[in-house]
Amino acid sequence: MSDIFWWVVFPYICLVIMVFGTLYRFAFRQLTWAAPSTEFFEKKWLRLGSPLFHYGIIFAFIGHIMGIVLPLSFYNAIGVTNHLYHIGAVYGGALAGIMVVVGLIILLIRKIVIDPVRIHATFADFYSVIALLIISGIGLYMTLFQNVTPEEFDYRSTIGPWFRSLFTLNPSYQLMSEIPVLFKVHTLLAFGLFASIPFTRLIHFYTIPVAYPVRSPQQYRSRAQYKNK
Repeated sequence: MSDIFWWVVFPYICLVIMVFGTLYRFAFRQLTWAAPSTEFFEKKWLRLGSPLFHYGIIFAFIGHIMGIVLPLSFYNAIGVTNHLYHIGAVYGGALAGIMVVVGLIILLIRKIVIDPVRIHATFADFYSVIALLIISGIGLYMTLFQNVTPEEFDYRSTIGPWFRSLFTLNPSYQLMSEIPVLFKVHTLLAFGLFASIPFTRLIHFYTIPVAYPVRSPQQYRSRAQYKNK
């Protein structure tokens, strides 16, 4: 019975909250969609932590697509062996995980020690960073220590099929009963984070800044030169 709740009911509850909460926020609170910049308060730590986190999370997202969304049969069809995939997953996943974890640690310290940033930060801001840090930290640990053993766990034959089965409305919850505990914790925390997206600044995850590289630069001029005019 507990397996049905955690691997059927709970994921669907989280996904429903995420979808309808996002639609509500887009329809009625669209002005709160963006994540306000705190660059005016502090730049040095932000310029280091933010790129590490954002690029790392993009690589991690792509890695999860490759490992969970794409079925094992896809890799067999294109000739990618288990050994080759494992090498890419370990080294690529480790790099992405380190970038995310280091970036989040820098951003969390910045929120704590820089007074203006801390004052303007909300509970949701701290929750987002800490939750992401815990989830990514567990993922990094599994990549570095569990996936490099001779008996590495192949999530492509368990978590992947289970995750895809959720979207066919025929969840194969039995696949999740025997997976390692850390993988279970990582998965459940991730779904909990999905449910929190509409209520935090993580909502801007859905906004892809495709026009950002070609936008016109913002101009800032000092008012000092106009004091005596």
